[in-house]
Amino acid sequence: MKPHLIVLDLDGTLLTDEKVISEKTAHTLKQAREQGHQVMIATGRPYRASEIYYKQLDLITPIVNFNGAFVHHPKDVKWKTIHETISLPVVRDVIDAMQDFDIHNIIAEVMDDVYLEKHDAKLLDILSFGDPVIKEGDIRKSLKDDPTSLLIQADSKTVEPIRKHLAEVHAEVIDHRRWGAPWDVVEIVRHGLNKAVGISHVSKWLDIPRDRIIAFGDEDNDLEMIDYAGVGVAMGNGIDRLKSIANEVTLTNNEDGIAEFLKDRLHLA
Repeated sequence: MKPHLIVLDLDGTLLTDEKVISEKTAHTLKQAREQGHQVMIATGRPYRASEIYYKQLDLITPIVNFNGAFVHHPKDVKWKTIHETISLPVVRDVIDAMQDFDIHNIIAEVMDDVYLEKHDAKLLDILSFGDPVIKEGDIRKSLKDDPTSLLIQADSKTVEPIRKHLAEVHAEVIDHRRWGAPWDVVEIVRHGLNKAVGISHVSKWLDIPRDRIIAFGDEDNDLEMIDYAGVGVAMGNGIDRLKSIANEVTLTNNEDGIAEFLKDRLHLA
């Protein structure tokens, strides 16, 4: 069998609800690699919050972070890193516009520097993974560099009006995604970026064509990736919209959906 590129989202896909990789899934991915297939991660997380899983699987491929805004090779400094940011004027325009909405918080990430508008212990528990530099206060004053991503936290009723505004007013300069439950967060990156764009760079470098890409996902930020892959696989716990465009639907992230699919598709023992 010709080598395939296996692309894995993290939360709700590779990881169980306990945020671990099951022994069965890890073993199956190892088997796939031993048969010549390539395995990579494509996630909305920053690298600092995904490095632990990259190392656990002993990967040797580039990784897609921030939903495509940052693509690099942790084990090859010669690989051309891709880092696309949002311009500061656009960020300030978005933040100004958010004053008309009932929002809870605004967070900007410049790679491993986190800017938090308001102190929030629950959010910090997630954002502090990987020990970033965290600065709290008015982002419009403290942010000096173009950020990799911008996060808007609101309540569930406000998220869609915010997304509607962003689509109507800022569509030419930014793209946005909604975080999965239980987080009512809109994540913003530079226009034209998504996981599929990052994966395309990696697949060309590996010389593996699109029809031999198998991608697994579960959420809103996986739509382009699942549509782009030769075989787009939605997890059983995935959102209905993703399942509707996927080529296949497998078991849930708590039922080793990745392992079960790969064993059958790649004829693993």
